[in-house]
Amino acid sequence: MSIATQQQTEQKSFDKPEETRSFENGVVDLVTLGGAEIGRLVLQPGWRWSEHVKPIAGTDLCEAPHFQYHVSGTLGVLMADGTELVVKAGEVTSLPEGHDAWVIGDEPAVIVDFFGASNYATHAH
Repeated sequence: MSIATQQQTEQKSFDKPEETRSFENGVVDLVTLGGAEIGRLVLQPGWRWSEHVKPIAGTDLCEAPHFQYHVSGTLGVLMADGTELVVKAGEVTSLPEGHDAWVIGDEPAVIVDFFGASNYATHAH
């Protein structure tokens, strides 16, 4: 069986997400494609995970690992081990669990998350 017969062609739009999760200063839209949940996060200036999502997650740090493409804006990330990143538009990040993040500057951060979005802004299990 060839790869072409194992997969089906799919097309979806974040303009019509299957699920939307809103939280203070941010929103994540989710679509399922190829059996994976993909999220688009739009984080407004002033957003910080530890202030706006931590109360929802109930954990000290974000425990969702991420594989992300940064469409626009700038995001600061502080890992549990003290590693700090400044991520700008056009960059790709792989973040393990255990981090805080915040928007830097006056432009919203728009991020496409290919791994980890399904657990974003949900209560810890």
